[in-house]
Amino acid sequence: MTAYALTAEGERWQLPPPLVWEIEYTSGIPCDSFLYRCPCAGEGGADPASWYRVELYQGQKLVFRGVVDECVQTVSDGGQLLELSGRGMAALLLDNEALPQDYEAATLADIIRDHVAPYGIQVAARPSLPPVSRFSVAAGSSEWSVIYQFAQYYSGITPRFDPTGRLLLEPQPAGDRLLMGDGTAIKKLTLRNRRYGVLSSVWVRDRYRDHIEKVDDPDFIAQGGCARRVITIPGRGDWQAMRYTGRYQLERAADRCMTLELEIPELFWAGAGQLVQINRSGFSHNGLYRVERATVRADQTGGRTVLELTAVKETGR
Repeated sequence: MTAYALTAEGERWQLPPPLVWEIEYTSGIPCDSFLYRCPCAGEGGADPASWYRVELYQGQKLVFRGVVDECVQTVSDGGQLLELSGRGMAALLLDNEALPQDYEAATLADIIRDHVAPYGIQVAARPSLPPVSRFSVAAGSSEWSVIYQFAQYYSGITPRFDPTGRLLLEPQPAGDRLLMGDGTAIKKLTLRNRRYGVLSSVWVRDRYRDHIEKVDDPDFIAQGGCARRVITIPGRGDWQAMRYTGRYQLERAADRCMTLELEIPELFWAGAGQLVQINRSGFSHNGLYRVERATVRADQTGGRTVLELTAVKETGR
């Protein structure tokens, strides 16, 4: 792994080889993150306090670009150590509050111009998302929530970032499945079933029409589930968006009812959203899964990867 620290003035510093590094890719919130620990280089005139971005390369491939949240320098009997940690570029949208405003008809170009471009974030591609009439940005909303609401609730697109720090506003590809059969080394496999966080119903409230659209999960209710969420749509949302909002929240909560965690004793580069087909002898939960979180880590003992997977219906979503 090779790391470069960047300053707002355009300076670029190559860091010493790491003792420990870790990259975590996620599918949303919390966003991607990194840790890089190395011997402290005492020469060169670099001021770590001025580093605000980091780029990590595996060979010639850029595998992470993000925001430096913390820089720690430690001096002890073992020498001097430098540790950088931070998050992916989504952090800029999460950390900044959006200006409340109403759009008569918000287009994708409007949303990118007002809520993405000011932070220097590049968009990988601009799909043809339909404009949203009477789209409102509520007070206290983060820039990320504006993007999420526009793309997910009205077009069914889950916004996310690629490892190079670009915003993706396209459907997740259905192909390119990774196959994990008996030949894949898996050090530990953990199957987790949980009820916490699963929703029985979502009520979507239109405060202008004084109407509540209710969406239930009958399967979870039949199992005794009782967990309701109330979402207020800012602005005069249409009925389709209201129904989708509730249904989507239920489905995403249900996805996390069962998770599969795999620990692989090597560097296994699978990004969030990647589809994984598991077909292992003697395993009762073979099937299609999606990577929700991937943690890749290496130190002096070698590399390892932990994948957190959620089941995917064969019909897809």
